Amino acid sequence: MVTFQKMIERQSEGLGKRVIVVMLGGALLVQPIASILPGSWQKAVIESTKAAASGPVLKLSQQSFITAGAKRLDYVFHTTRGSSKVQTDVHVIEIDLTNPYVSLNAMSGKNNSIGQVNTILNMTKENGAVAAINADVFVMGNEGAPMGGQVISGMFMSSPSKLKGMYAFSVSKDRKPMIDNYSFEGLVTAADGSSFLLEGLNQSAYSPETTGSKYSHVNQMYIYTSAWGGTERPKNSGATPTEVLVRNGIIEEISIDKAIAGQAPEDGYILRTHGTAATYVKEHLQVGQPITADYSLVSQTTGAKIDPASFEMMAGGHTLLVNAGASAPFSRDVTGVSGSSYTSRSGVGYSKDGTKVYLITSERFGGNTGLSLKELQQVMLQLGVFKGVNLDGGGSTTMIERPLGNYALQLAHSTQYGSTQRSVANGIGVFTTAPKGTLKGISVSGSKVMFIGQKSSYSLKGYDTYYNPYDVDNASAVWSTEKAIGTFQGNEFTATKAGKTTLSVKSGAITTKQEIEVIGQDQIASLSIDTAAGVLAKGATISVPLTVKLKDGSSYKLSGDSVKWEFIGFTADRKGDSLTVQSVNAGTSTGYAIARYDGFPAMIPFTQGEAVSTFEDFEKSTYPITSQITPATTIGSVNLVSDFPGQTSAKALKLDYDFTNGTGTKASYAVFNTNGRAIEGSPTSMTVDLYGDNSLNWVRAEFIDADGKAHLLDLAKQLDFSGWKNVKVNLSSAGMKFPVKLKRIYVVTIAEGQDERSPSGAIGLDNMKLQYPPSVTVDTKTKVEMTVGKTTAMVNGKAIKLDSAPLVLNGITFVPVRFVSDAMGSRLLFNGNTGQVTVLRGNKLMEMTLGKKDLILNGVRQSSEVTPIIRNNRTLIPVRLFSEKLGLKVGYDGKTKKITID
Repeated sequence: MVTFQKMIERQSEGLGKRVIVVMLGGALLVQPIASILPGSWQKAVIESTKAAASGPVLKLSQQSFITAGAKRLDYVFHTTRGSSKVQTDVHVIEIDLTNPYVSLNAMSGKNNSIGQVNTILNMTKENGAVAAINADVFVMGNEGAPMGGQVISGMFMSSPSKLKGMYAFSVSKDRKPMIDNYSFEGLVTAADGSSFLLEGLNQSAYSPETTGSKYSHVNQMYIYTSAWGGTERPKNSGATPTEVLVRNGIIEEISIDKAIAGQAPEDGYILRTHGTAATYVKEHLQVGQPITADYSLVSQTTGAKIDPASFEMMAGGHTLLVNAGASAPFSRDVTGVSGSSYTSRSGVGYSKDGTKVYLITSERFGGNTGLSLKELQQVMLQLGVFKGVNLDGGGSTTMIERPLGNYALQLAHSTQYGSTQRSVANGIGVFTTAPKGTLKGISVSGSKVMFIGQKSSYSLKGYDTYYNPYDVDNASAVWSTEKAIGTFQGNEFTATKAGKTTLSVKSGAITTKQEIEVIGQDQIASLSIDTAAGVLAKGATISVPLTVKLKDGSSYKLSGDSVKWEFIGFTADRKGDSLTVQSVNAGTSTGYAIARYDGFPAMIPFTQGEAVSTFEDFEKSTYPITSQITPATTIGSVNLVSDFPGQTSAKALKLDYDFTNGTGTKASYAVFNTNGRAIEGSPTSMTVDLYGDNSLNWVRAEFIDADGKAHLLDLAKQLDFSGWKNVKVNLSSAGMKFPVKLKRIYVVTIAEGQDERSPSGAIGLDNMKLQYPPSVTVDTKTKVEMTVGKTTAMVNGKAIKLDSAPLVLNGITFVPVRFVSDAMGSRLLFNGNTGQVTVLRGNKLMEMTLGKKDLILNGVRQSSEVTPIIRNNRTLIPVRLFSEKLGLKVGYDGKTKKITID
């Protein structure tokens, strides 16, 4: 048992004047992969011998040191789900507890408080850790206190909730890792000798699973210390408190049916009571009398009482996953953590000899599929985990690291939201006490994957004998490359052609290398222009952002410097990601802009006219526009007004918001027509007059597509302006299936960096307009007739002489490509140097290459069993493949050998 007075004494000896509580929360932070390292750390691949050939396999792809005794390991988990082979990235921070300089500790909230959520990155910075992951689950609607027990540096900060099968990870004073299920046992004893059970320490309101009550704080007594950072003790408790203030073991104040103002003192605590517990206070406690509070943890495995001070650290977790080196039955229902779904996961485990601890995360972002809990078990087993527990996952999954040679912390990989981090209850931090060592080596910081035309700056990062950062002289570094696929100017490398090379750098007596790859067209699966069509008029400007997807599933945004543009029927100027029409050729009704990356094409058509329609100007709205807020503590409203400064119309929509109260992400919505207002057709974009309040908050629009899927698009990533501004939302690049509905527009502030944004204000909306692409017309009336072996063809009944007759080769019918293209109103391009045959028809581009079975249709690589051929110096193409890919109908009469194309 530990008395609260002893806890105060330990605090003053080891942690200063304030009780520090650390919570572990469920969030994982993400950052780019660390640099490829020299020597024995270069890329290696291993496969677990435990995995069957057809079963899940964990492959090591890269490793790097974070500090002495801690390294980061990156894996790819391969498995089969149903008939599909899938993979996801898994990241591990491995801690060697035999190294005296490395240690683990819990971190929580803001400034190490309980009841104030924070991002893992902020916690890691505040605590001086060099790496971390998220930890415990928490009730997101409340303060965010951890659901499990928490100990930091021997200080007991929060008790485990009364929930079934919740395991916790801990490290003892003698550096032994443990995973066990604990309960809390406590007793308050009054001066008259009477006593009352303590239910918990520094806890949010929740629904217990072992007491028969739905309400954690009804008829119970809790103890709150100065570590509690919540605004109430706690909120949403459903119970009016009677509270007792104790300082240095003496009762100083009793407040009947009302909370005591302020927080608990640093040298005392507050007893929070209700119902039968409050009756005990009224009957047995008096101001000025002494009182004691004793409590301990109880192992649910052994039944032994445990002094929390025997732990160096503890962080709560969820279900047990691995026990004694084998898959363990789930210790609790996993429905609440989507156990069978594939999502981001986090967990912690340790080796059989207790010398290694593994902090584990998996990704669900981009091409990564995430893991189920069963698959996380498999990951742990293949890592050699002897005992392992699940931590909070999903959007909370976050890993932070300090890359080798760097001083700054960063996300180790993408969260489920990309770079956005969820604020959580607590995390597990990795700490180093290593002294400053001598320079051991240098690593290279800069892009490892590049595209032709891209520029990347490189720098040296030094690290000492303990793998902590060490300053090196970048000014004298000399950079070079082994192969001529790019050029250096100082430390900036410009990629000029596809291939792999090794960058070399020398600084003084130190040299190191890094491999880089410049992507070539053979690695591309698709190239897309995130705009449907352009307007064929002088001065018309269109945004043409480019996205390339590689065969390995990875996607990248391409800059305009990485592609070459070809314009057919007009001329244009490119600046950044925009094209501006300069002139239009006489007689051109449809033009084409073709972007090529290393020869790989994507196209958008340009034609006359663009339709613009007013979606909403708020002058005569005939449907409801209502207010909605989240969470409940947010205040918001919507109104039609005429008093915005600079307003030029009679009415505009005003959306007010007040984010002063509550925690986490907060939003105020304007909801259109209850469930959304329908948008006609397939517009490419929407423009909105937006009134900004310079609050730095975020404005977004939510659209619901034809499949019921929600799409969140930005109107303003930051409100960094005041007054009216016309903003544009690109609808054609959002991946929506039309028709769509505009459901709502809202102002939102995320938890990260809230103190840097205004908590209240108002925005305005007006003149919402939709832009529709110009229509691209194609010939739908022409009929072509040809006969195999004959050089005469009929086009709409008129005889035409052919340079080359159609032929049948290995059962495939080939026709002269130029004749068919011209006859069907298509445009043909032929590159004699590369053998590329490009056909443009309406909004479609198909490209084939002599001797190659791959073809490209609308920027997507496809496979074909047949290729174009040359006969009598004329190019012939497979008629069925050509015609059907371009939307034509092909007929063939085997008896007469007659070919028809409609």
